[in-house]
Amino acid sequence: MAYVLQVDFKMNGPFGDEMAEAFSDIARSINEEEGFIWKIWTESPETNEAGGIYTFETKETAETYLVMHTNRLAGYGITNVNAKIFAINSKLTELNEGPV
Repeated sequence: MAYVLQVDFKMNGPFGDEMAEAFSDIARSINEEEGFIWKIWTESPETNEAGGIYTFETKETAETYLVMHTNRLAGYGITNVNAKIFAINSKLTELNEGPV
């Protein structure tokens, strides 16, 4: 069963193309994380928030990534990270064309 990790936090930018350029190395490194399947990057310049929706092969790999990611964000001064892990209901997700 796959799991979704939902993460968001306050961030004063960059956003858009500048964010894509600034974080491209981090994006590439995420591909190498154990159990990682895919990520959707999220941003809201209007509310100074960013984050992402990830899928992992297991709950344990999602939890391991979350610990590492929270520590990495703390290194950038971001300490108030909201995160939740959910199991994916694959039967219903497939009905809605979800990539699982």
